[in-house]
Amino acid sequence: MKKTLLLAVLLSLSSIIFGQMMNPIKWEAKETTKDNSVTITYKATIEDGWHLYGTDIPEGGPNATTFTYNNLVGVEPIGEIKAVSPSVTKFEEMFGIELTWFEKEAIFTQEFKINEKEWGIGVNISFMGCNDETCYMGDPTGFSFGPLANMPAKAETSEQEDAELTQAVNDLYTPVIDQLNEFGEKTTTSDSSLWTIFILGLLGGLVALFTPCVWPIIPMTVSFFLKRSGDKKKGRRDAFIYGLSIIIIYLVLGIAVTLIFGAAALNELATNAIFNIFFFLLLVVFAVSFFGAFEITLPASWSSKMDAKAESTTGFLSILLMAFTLVLVSFSCTGPIIGTLLVEAAQGSILGPAIGMFGFALALALPFSIFAMFPSMLKSMPKSGGWLNSVKVVLGFLELALSLKFLSVADLAYGWGILDRETFIVLWVVIFALLGFYLLGKITLPHDDKLEKVSVTRLMLAIISFAYAIYLIPGLWGAPLRSTSAFAPPLSTQDFNLYNNEVHANATDYEIGMQMAKTQNKPLMVDFSGFGCVNCRKMEAAVWTNDEVANLLRENFVLVTLMVDDRTPLAEPFKVVENGQEKIFTTVGEKNSYIQRHKFGSNAQPFYVIVDTEGNPVTHSYAFDEDPEKFAEYLKNAIKEFDK
Repeated sequence: MKKTLLLAVLLSLSSIIFGQMMNPIKWEAKETTKDNSVTITYKATIEDGWHLYGTDIPEGGPNATTFTYNNLVGVEPIGEIKAVSPSVTKFEEMFGIELTWFEKEAIFTQEFKINEKEWGIGVNISFMGCNDETCYMGDPTGFSFGPLANMPAKAETSEQEDAELTQAVNDLYTPVIDQLNEFGEKTTTSDSSLWTIFILGLLGGLVALFTPCVWPIIPMTVSFFLKRSGDKKKGRRDAFIYGLSIIIIYLVLGIAVTLIFGAAALNELATNAIFNIFFFLLLVVFAVSFFGAFEITLPASWSSKMDAKAESTTGFLSILLMAFTLVLVSFSCTGPIIGTLLVEAAQGSILGPAIGMFGFALALALPFSIFAMFPSMLKSMPKSGGWLNSVKVVLGFLELALSLKFLSVADLAYGWGILDRETFIVLWVVIFALLGFYLLGKITLPHDDKLEKVSVTRLMLAIISFAYAIYLIPGLWGAPLRSTSAFAPPLSTQDFNLYNNEVHANATDYEIGMQMAKTQNKPLMVDFSGFGCVNCRKMEAAVWTNDEVANLLRENFVLVTLMVDDRTPLAEPFKVVENGQEKIFTTVGEKNSYIQRHKFGSNAQPFYVIVDTEGNPVTHSYAFDEDPEKFAEYLKNAIKEFDK
């Protein structure tokens, strides 16, 4: 709770996961024969951010790397298998034991004595790897060596060992983030997701740039640097450093948020109902302020002291303090943009907040450097005036619309039923229609100048706003509205629906879903989702409504959707022993989250896994990917595996 409040305060003051068919650990092996002996060398190449557990793991820990020799002909082992690459040994609080693992690569060797001319070795390697967000249990990897190398290498395991291999992983392992240089290694988010976060940050910075808190400062600041130095070259250098200082300040903010809370805590917080209520109220307050009801500013003494400090210092420190003054002065306009960006970026990756802040700061800082390099461009800049207030009002409309998304998360989590999909869409239709009327000058607010004529820019924006409002209307009758699916409540909350291509869960309880799967003799598709999961809504609207996907799901699977942030109380407390400690879960979401962690080794959503009637996975898990063809192929492969 303290972390929730701390991040909420930090955001208000400063205010895409395990991939499809991922294979982060790859094995190769070779044999080296000398006289009457042979040495087998096994090498595991481990992707950045992942680690492979060693061969000696205490009871109660994750699965160890195991080499099972099932076919030994004409040879006998000499000693035990040895690890020759450096390992890491740490006490892990999550498991309550000391664990050993390998990063980057792991090399093992085993020596055998050759007793016969025709000899052969067959081995299966079972292993488990984790990163900071999820775990991966690869299929047993087989190798054969020697003149009889074509021998089959099938593991002859006991029933208990077989159950361990088919059951997805133990509890999720989440290491503590200690050092900044771990950022490049602790992520499972795809490059495309990070690019999306960067672009969102860039767009947020561009929006903030055209607000009355920032735009008028650009020519003043650039002119100040050029005049202060008396040397254009030095003035341009100082302006460039000023822009760089802005980037550093916001980048440090993004990194600090992640270092303080960690990726797992950020993701959990982003779907926390109480936090979403707080952020809903925060955005509403900012929106009302943008409309002109009152002004939100930080204490004037803060910026005054910072400005005075900047004047009394010289060099880089002086410029850095001036940049920090800009951050404080522009807070009333940039606050909600930064806060929203941090919340959305936190749901993707440990790198998300830093990448998002870098994009935001880059867009904010570039004009200062560009205009310093080309001062003549200052003359062509639009002068400050009433149009800046209009930008602020437009931002207020957008913040008001976005606030409903956070209210929706809390409403769904607690089951209040006050903001179903129709209500949400009606409010958005009204908001964007009013925005269109405002842009045409049909609505005026307290600080607006009298609009003599409608500019081409305002007209085009008004057309876009009205068009979007009209686009939303079919959603009142159940249209998927793919472009809005990330924000609107799920289709399951729709009361009146004329569309019949939506796929709905057969159950919302794992045990009930498993019983239905046994009765119907169908594979069970487990959909781990969340009310605050943006990518879950995208999958449901963009992928599950595809004709082929919808038919495959309806006809061949029992679908159970488990919401990990559902605050509905359980009929009876759910008691488990996790990591050697007894835990009591009192809500549906806590139970569902435990099932995902304990049985399937992941805590990210969306997360899809298909199991047979005994609860054993029939194929790999599947994460966020908006390509319907890939998802359809995933379902078809699962059907084939189930039918074997």
